[in-house]
Amino acid sequence: MVTVETRPLGNSGLQISALGLGAMTFGGGGRYTRIGSLDQDAANSMVSACLDNGIFFFDTANSYSAGASETILGKAIGSKRDQAIVATKGFARIAPGPNNIGAGRNYLVRACEESLRRLGTDYIDLYQLHNFDSMTPLEETLAALESLVRSGKVRYIGVSNYAAWHLMKALGISDRLRVSRFCSQQVKYSLLSREIEAELVPLSLDQGVGVIVWSPLEGGLLSGKYRRDVPAPEGSRLSGAVSHGQLARVHDMTDLLLDLAGRHGATAGQIALSYILHKPGVSSVLIGAKNEEQLVENLRAASIVLDESEIELLDRASEIPWSYPVSMYATYGGERNPYYLRGRTWQDPMGGRGQ
Repeated sequence: MVTVETRPLGNSGLQISALGLGAMTFGGGGRYTRIGSLDQDAANSMVSACLDNGIFFFDTANSYSAGASETILGKAIGSKRDQAIVATKGFARIAPGPNNIGAGRNYLVRACEESLRRLGTDYIDLYQLHNFDSMTPLEETLAALESLVRSGKVRYIGVSNYAAWHLMKALGISDRLRVSRFCSQQVKYSLLSREIEAELVPLSLDQGVGVIVWSPLEGGLLSGKYRRDVPAPEGSRLSGAVSHGQLARVHDMTDLLLDLAGRHGATAGQIALSYILHKPGVSSVLIGAKNEEQLVENLRAASIVLDESEIELLDRASEIPWSYPVSMYATYGGERNPYYLRGRTWQDPMGGRGQ
């Protein structure tokens, strides 16, 4: 049995488990079949295993498997609803027509009510916008979300896949209108994808927005199964058209992960997950699994403690150059911007200006 710690979701009063279960593998059908096709029995077993090991944060979306993921997750939680923190998302197209997509009031209110019905619950703990809608004023979106909060249908709100300026603008409007703030952002983050460290992570730390991580194993590329000089399994991500440079980067990172895994009696995937759990601002890391065995294996990442030298080793191996204008902060103003010199340790002389 693994004990998973709880962490605050940004500056909010909500506590969530440091590891969360992503339910994208529930349901299947269409393009989701390749991701996972877990039926109700398998989902029941997986949710029970999570709760038994301290994972009580569950994330899904109305678009996953055309809504089947929400339905299956809701039934799997069932009578244990008061033990779970349930997050879902709205934005993606769910039916034909110009008003069945986006972040407008018409869509969001209806999409949220449909998610409540599929989940079989009276409230959603965290309701997230799955993407940015440049055609809808943020004032309209935030007012619609506030109405859902005030009605009791939603407890907290968050975003996913927002640019830093989109999120900062939304936070400013929320403060001006005195409505609920976004308390979290769900982002892609892994040893192969560290772009969020340029602006989104500093924003989160400054404004008290929790970071929820998706794809920490880069869709399985960091699981350790893609070895150098070993042909990739047919149908896998590396069996198709992948550039030599991308392939070399995966293999180099896998070699390093396997070396560190040997020191900890762990797997490459567990080390990759532990690395992200050690990063500043991270409230929860979502793990997906196609079976319970895979889930239980990933759970052990919560108990692996990497020392500073190991984190620094992984930092150097996965480093990507800062893009402009962030590159200027370190090159010409490093002493005034210490975060951008190291890229992993937040030092804020202002003490943060979050809510």
